[in-house]
Amino acid sequence: MGILLYGASGTEIPFDDRALAHLQIVITAKLRRREGFVFSWTNAPGAGSGRSAIWLDPSSTLFFRYFGSRPPVINRDWIEVLAASSNNPAGLSFSPEPEPPSAS
Repeated sequence: MGILLYGASGTEIPFDDRALAHLQIVITAKLRRREGFVFSWTNAPGAGSGRSAIWLDPSSTLFFRYFGSRPPVINRDWIEVLAASSNNPAGLSFSPEPEPPSAS
């Protein structure tokens, strides 16, 4: 389980390491382009369920903390889904990894 630490207060937002790696790619790409955006996700039941959102811009303080020692293999399809979401007026909305296409 990884953690995205946000802001000077160090708000902890938990994601598994694999999801966090994909989010890091999409978030840093937008911030490199100096784009501000909203990032939203559904809270885990242990965190009270519901939804949360934060505003991210190039001045945001972010720290990506991974608990595994090996970087995951990146799923380009998932990156594309997340990146498309990030270009939506509502901002980046976390979605689970898409299932691989079935072999026919």
